[in-house]
Amino acid sequence: MKINPVEIILAKRNGAKIGKEALSAFIRGYLDGAIPDYQMSALLMAIYFQGMDKDEIQALTLCYIDSGQRIVFTGDLPTADKHSTGGVGDKISLMLAPIAAACGLYVPMISGRGLGHTGGTLDKLESIPGFQTRYDTAGFQQMVERQGLAMVGQSATLVPADKMIYALRDVTATVESSGLITASIMSKKIAEGARSLVIDLKVGSGAFMPDLAHADVLAESLIDTGAGFGQKVSVVFSNMNSPLGQYVGNALEVIEAIEYLKGNPLPDTEEITNALVTQMLLNAGLATDPTQAQTKIDQVMQSGKALQKFEEMVIGQGGDPRVIENYALFDGARYEVPVKAERDGFVGHIDARQIGYALIRIHAGRMKVSDVLDYGSGAHLMTKIGNRVKAGETIGTVFANDESKAIEVSQLIRAAYHISPEPVSDQPLILKIRTSQ
Repeated sequence: MKINPVEIILAKRNGAKIGKEALSAFIRGYLDGAIPDYQMSALLMAIYFQGMDKDEIQALTLCYIDSGQRIVFTGDLPTADKHSTGGVGDKISLMLAPIAAACGLYVPMISGRGLGHTGGTLDKLESIPGFQTRYDTAGFQQMVERQGLAMVGQSATLVPADKMIYALRDVTATVESSGLITASIMSKKIAEGARSLVIDLKVGSGAFMPDLAHADVLAESLIDTGAGFGQKVSVVFSNMNSPLGQYVGNALEVIEAIEYLKGNPLPDTEEITNALVTQMLLNAGLATDPTQAQTKIDQVMQSGKALQKFEEMVIGQGGDPRVIENYALFDGARYEVPVKAERDGFVGHIDARQIGYALIRIHAGRMKVSDVLDYGSGAHLMTKIGNRVKAGETIGTVFANDESKAIEVSQLIRAAYHISPEPVSDQPLILKIRTSQ
C-alpha cells in the first residue's frame, strides 16, 4: 500500500483512526528509511496526544512482531514471562525467574537497561563477571529449553521496529503513552514465545504511573491486547512509594537477590515476588489456586532449587558462579558515606524518583544509553515509610568511588526522606490484581 506520510500524521493529529494497512505501511517505510525520523516523531507525538483505540494498538503490536523473527517453542512447554514497568531497587526479576523455572515454568525473559531514575535488569546481571546478555534468537531459545530460563537483551532480529521507535520515543518525550507502551511490551513478550504474561505495574513516587487511575488505563490495554493474540495476561499493581528491598545499585541488588534465594528474608520484595510467581503458575495451569502456587514456591525456596536455577543461568550465560559464595568478586566502592535523618519523627514519604536520579551522579544509573555505569556504586536504604527516626540517626549509606559525589548524593537522598511528627502508615504493597477473563 502506497501512503502519504503527511496525510496520516495530519489525520492522527486531528483525532482520526489509523487503519491497519496504513499503519503497517508507515512502519515499514520507517524501517526501510523512506520515512525519516522527523515524520515518525510527528506521528508519535500525535499518538501521544490523541491516544490509540483497541484496534490501533493491536495493529501496531502486530507491526512490531512482523518486523522481525518470532520464537516458537517446541512441544507444549509452559512458557511464561514477567514485565515490570520500572522502579527504584526493583530486583524482582533476579529472584522471580529462577523461582518460576524451579517450579516448572520456562521463562524466556527479554529484559532492558536502566534509564533515568529506574534500574535495568541487564545492567544488574552484567555486574556479574563474564555474564553475557547478547544472544541471537536461536541461542536464546536453546538456553530456555535447556535450563528453563534465560535473561537477555533485545536482539536485532526480534521486534526491530520497536527497538528503533522506542529509541525515538525516549528523545521525543513520547514514552508515557499507554498505547505505545502496550505495543512495545506486548510485541516483545509475544515474539519471545511466552504464552502468558504477568505485569508488575508499579504505582507511586518511584514509578511512571503516579496513581491507580492512570495505571488502570494501561492495565486494560495490556489485558485486551494480550487477549487479541491468545495470551493470558495478569496485572499486579504494586506500591512504588519507596525503594524495594534495602539496596539500590547494580552489584548491590544482585547480592541482595542472591541472599534472598539463600533464604534470607526481604519482606517487601518477597510479597511482590510471590504474588507475581503465583499469577504465572495460575496462568500456565501449574497451580489451581493461590495456596497451591505458594506451596510450590515455598518448596523450591526451602530445597535450594531456586538458587540452583540462578546458578544454572549464570553458568549458561557465561558468568562466574563463584559470586554466589564470594561477593568480593563483584566490583566494590572505596567510599561509604552515611545518610543522616534531619529531625526526630516518622518517615512519612520517600521520593523514590529523586533517589533514583541522585544515584546517577555516582554512576549507579544513567541518563542516556551511552553513559558508563559503576557497578559497585549505590546505596543501602534500610529505613521505610512509617519507621521512627531520631535526628542524626543513620538511615542509609551511599557507596561510591568518588567521595565528593558520595557526600552530594547522601545529601540529596536525605532530602528525599520527609519526616512527619506523627506516626504514618504506608499503603499495602499489593494494591490490587487484574486478570484476563
